[in-house]
Amino acid sequence: MEEKEKILKAIANKRRLAIVRYLKIRREATVGDISEEIKLSFRSTSKHLAILLAADILARTQVSLEMHYRLSDSMNLFASSVMRLL
Repeated sequence: MEEKEKILKAIANKRRLAIVRYLKIRREATVGDISEEIKLSFRSTSKHLAILLAADILARTQVSLEMHYRLSDSMNLFASSVMRLL
């Protein structure tokens, strides 16, 4: 139950919902791309991304000096079901 609560709390924010929706369309993006899209500072965007990462909703890879974010391939069944609704 705690894991489900963590997932729901992670997406219970309009900025984080916007990030998830953007990544569903774009597939992968840098922090800079995401912060531009959701019209939020780089620092604030990074904090939202950290929350989504902690809930295993997102995954990231480092390419040179940039971090690239995408929806996690290994999210659990509950999280996958929720993501389909967004």
